[in-house]
Amino acid sequence: MTSTTAEPTAAAPLLDLQSLVVSVRRRRRLWGSLALLGLLLGAAVAVLLPPPPTAVTKVLVAHQDDQPNDPGTLILTDVALLHTTRIADAALKSLDSSTSAEDFMEEYEGAGLTNNLMEIKATGDTGEEAVARAEAVAEAFVADHVRRIKQAAAADASTLLAQRDRLQKELDQVNEAIGDGPPEGSPEESANLETLFARRAELSSRVSDFSQRAAEARVGTPRLIAGTQIVDAPHTVKHSLPVALATNGGIGLVLGLVLGLVVAAVASVVGDRPVLRREIARHLGASVTGELSRSALRPGGPWRRRR
Repeated sequence: MTSTTAEPTAAAPLLDLQSLVVSVRRRRRLWGSLALLGLLLGAAVAVLLPPPPTAVTKVLVAHQDDQPNDPGTLILTDVALLHTTRIADAALKSLDSSTSAEDFMEEYEGAGLTNNLMEIKATGDTGEEAVARAEAVAEAFVADHVRRIKQAAAADASTLLAQRDRLQKELDQVNEAIGDGPPEGSPEESANLETLFARRAELSSRVSDFSQRAAEARVGTPRLIAGTQIVDAPHTVKHSLPVALATNGGIGLVLGLVLGLVVAAVASVVGDRPVLRREIARHLGASVTGELSRSALRPGGPWRRRR
């Protein structure tokens, strides 16, 4: 006697994307309402919380180590130096303000536009105060940059001149040795005299080279100083309310729509989950033979004690 088994029916997936999309569409009032709410909240933020008055200026910064292939590390260093207490204290001193440097650094920021162009933005209670702060910060940075250029040039020139003076002393000793030598002597004295002449020529060349390098170090400083300046006078940034409304409203609309779709999808999945035995059996593709009673699942029940 042969027995035949029925082919198992295809198990339905626990998450049907097509059903999920249909269910989310049915809840269009939910995600549509959240999107509208996000739009209104974004517009309200643009109207009730306008940005503070802001002023902007641009500074051209000349570096001694400028290279055509510089990836922008030098201007990034300048931006980092802009947010130091030394720059903030100098700007506050010119503004005659009693604000602390740490609090004042929160009122302005810098950004590198190119390898040699930096933009400075400053905020204030009024437009005039913002302009004054931006100008003070820019002037403080230019003065500090120029001072560092002069110090670096002076250090380089001093080092070169010190080496030149050391070689000059050695050259003087060689000249003295040449002057003290006899006009006619043994072959050994003649060879020694030739060595002194060769040494004098070498020392003279090196002394001249160090003198020229020290002069070049000083000559390059005025060029760098003149190249560091404010190229765009501080001015206030115009605030457009329609643009702010459109921007904030669009952001709020997108965030509200995304939140609404997520809530609708979660509600659809939770609402369509299997709760009855026959639904669980249909999703699993197998029969459910039994179920535990609630009393058996309690932590203090007889079943737990037996286990």
